[in-house]
Amino acid sequence: MNPARRCSRTACGRPAVMTLTYVYADQTAVLGPLATYAEPHAYDLCESHSERLSAPRGWEVLRLAPDPSAAGPTSDDLLALADAVREAARPLPPPPAPVPVHAVSAPEAETGRETRRRGHLRVLSSD
Repeated sequence: MNPARRCSRTACGRPAVMTLTYVYADQTAVLGPLATYAEPHAYDLCESHSERLSAPRGWEVLRLAPDPSAAGPTSDDLLALADAVREAARPLPPPPAPVPVHAVSAPEAETGRETRRRGHLRVLSSD
């Protein structure tokens, strides 16, 4: 249960525990465990409203039982967390060696325009 998400029903401030979505093509209302993220076309419902849910005539209500094993962290979640902690604890690689500054050839130096190069960049004199 996410305490920040509340029931979508008007004037209900209870915490949401289930998510309702509609499959219009199949005329089905699907009520399942609370979605990980709030979706604009889904409705989060509290326990009371999810138990009293009814669908339009001719529609089917499909109730998906929450998976009890999904309530806590899985071994994959714990391994991912451990890997993230290990990665954060690794020392940073040394910075790359500085690019040497090369002097320009004599003809360019005589023009007084380009004085140095650094990689693909050129340093120009103010003359």
